[in-house]
Amino acid sequence: MPLYENGPVRICYEEFGSGFPLLLISGGGLDGCIKKLTNDMPFNPVEEFKNDYRCIAFDQRHANDGQSFGPLEIDRPWEAHIDDCLGLMDHLGIDRFMTLSFCFGGPVTWNLLRRAPDRVVASVIVQPSGFRPEAPDFFYDGNMQNWGPRLYERRPDVTMEMIDAFLTTMYRKNADFVFSVTRDDVRNCQAPVLILPDDITAHPYDVAMETAMLAPNAQVSLYPWKDIPERIPLALRHIRMFLNTHRPE
Repeated sequence: MPLYENGPVRICYEEFGSGFPLLLISGGGLDGCIKKLTNDMPFNPVEEFKNDYRCIAFDQRHANDGQSFGPLEIDRPWEAHIDDCLGLMDHLGIDRFMTLSFCFGGPVTWNLLRRAPDRVVASVIVQPSGFRPEAPDFFYDGNMQNWGPRLYERRPDVTMEMIDAFLTTMYRKNADFVFSVTRDDVRNCQAPVLILPDDITAHPYDVAMETAMLAPNAQVSLYPWKDIPERIPLALRHIRMFLNTHRPE
C-alpha cells in the first residue's frame, strides 16, 4: 500500500475511484483498518461509493491488524488521530473533502469537524460510539482486555502501563458524551452532518440523537436500519443523496 510518513508516524492508505474526495474512517475501535472497513461494517463503503467519489481509506496508527505505525500519544489520543487524517489529506494534496465514518470514527469525526471546519465539507456518521452512563468503563475495559495486550505483544516500545494511561486519557478523563469534544463544540459545528444511529452498548442511541439535536445542520436517517436487511439499501440511498447534495460542483 502507499505510505504517508510524518516523522515517526507511518500511515498506510489506499485510494479507490475518482471524483470529490471522501475520507473513509473505519469502525473497530483502535483496531480500525481498511480490512475492517471493507469486511466488517454494515456495508462496504468502498464498493458503494468508489464510482462517484475518490474514496480514501487508511489503517489507523495503532490497529493490530493494520500496517500503520505511530507513537502512543498518551496526553492527546484523539488529537493524534486528527493529525493523521489531516496529514494524509495534505500528503495527497487535498484541501477540502467529505467524510464517512463508522463507530469509533464518530468521535474522530466530531473532533475533525472541530479542528478543520473549513476543510470538511460534510460528514456521514454511521453507528457512532459514545459514552453510556450505565456502562462507564465499557471502552476502557474492552481495550485493556483485547486491543491493549495485542499491541503490547507486537510493539516493544509500548508497556501495559502506557496503554493504561493512554486509555485513561481517551475514555476516562472526558467520560461523557462523545469523548473527543464537548457539547458546545457540536453545537458550534456548521457543517452538514448525517447521522445513522444504532443502539448497542458501544453505540448509544441517546448520544447519537443528542448530537443530531445539537448540531444546527444535522439530520438523522431511519432507525433501526442495519439489523433489517431490507432497510440497508434505503439507508444507503439517504447517504448517497446527502453526499451528492453537499458535494461541491
